[in-house]
Amino acid sequence: MYPTLYHAVLDVFGISIPAFKIVMMFGFFVALAFLAASWVITLEFKRLEAEGVLKSIQKKVSQPNIIRELITNGFLGFVIGFKLVFLALNFSALSDNPQAFLISGEGSWFSGLMLLVVFVGYRYYQYVKEGEIDPDQTMTFHPHMIIGNLTFIAALSGFAGAKLFHHLEHFKELFADPMVLLRDPFSGLTFFGGLIGGAIGVLWYAGKNGVPWRRMLDMGGPAMMLAYGVGRMGCHMSGDGDWGIENLATKPSWLNWLPDWAWAYRYEGNVHGMVLENPVWPTPLYEVVMAFSLFLILWAIRRKFVPGVLFCIYLIFAGIERFLIEKIRVNPDYHLLGLDFTQAEMISFSFVLLGIIGIVFFKKESKK
Repeated sequence: MYPTLYHAVLDVFGISIPAFKIVMMFGFFVALAFLAASWVITLEFKRLEAEGVLKSIQKKVSQPNIIRELITNGFLGFVIGFKLVFLALNFSALSDNPQAFLISGEGSWFSGLMLLVVFVGYRYYQYVKEGEIDPDQTMTFHPHMIIGNLTFIAALSGFAGAKLFHHLEHFKELFADPMVLLRDPFSGLTFFGGLIGGAIGVLWYAGKNGVPWRRMLDMGGPAMMLAYGVGRMGCHMSGDGDWGIENLATKPSWLNWLPDWAWAYRYEGNVHGMVLENPVWPTPLYEVVMAFSLFLILWAIRRKFVPGVLFCIYLIFAGIERFLIEKIRVNPDYHLLGLDFTQAEMISFSFVLLGIIGIVFFKKESKK
């Protein structure tokens, strides 16, 4: 297992790059997941524009909000100077706990203020040099040009949703130790919470920019399935605790071709430093395979349905996949009316139900 990118590069290539200690392995794969999703959605935006479904428009070029840009640039300059310059001069601060250093108040005030002045001064110089913008000047705005902002909003709202759902699922732990929110803000992320939070943010921003919500959902389905697979690679590589229950069963003879670590795994050297007494099901690995397979299916059939249906198929796929994996996965159970179920099982069932209802609804709507 590789808690950070540093450990992975050192083990695979034998190269020690101390700067990589700051890059947590799970976070690295989350970033790759967003890049993968952005790539898929960009391809779909361009395809739909080429087919005439989405259209480019002429927008007037507005005068930049210089006050807001100066504040943004100043903040960015201060953070870079305060943290990164201090880090370059005191790299040993990362050795013990990189996350603790990043969210601490430790840094160089002098460097922070110096770069704040530089960033603000340079942006103001650009503003004066550019001069006033012609009020009649226009530019061609293509739909895929919103991808950068869309990805940022998806990351922000998805992170908020993932944290919220995780703490709802583990409310007793949060109640016992509320400071965990500040002490370890990047751990404890629930996929379904991230999906719901990200979807809300994406639909809001896409609608604001004239993208039909059904088309946006259909573009998001394959993208989210691919991103989920990439993210689960991060879970497996880092050993983030998102593994299965103990697996003491003997591997069947018909699975002799399967490596032993794909049947039962101890996750030695995991990011939490946990020592497992017995091997467990490597459920993240299974989800990687399932997610990539389902992505290929969704990608192959994406042109065959009326708007909205593809996303509903994604909901059904995602719900079934997660419901099945929960049977061998570690998760707290809820008890209601004599039934035992996890939060993920409950949401998975809702996804399948919503997917079926959505297919019926969208098909009826298309016939009107």
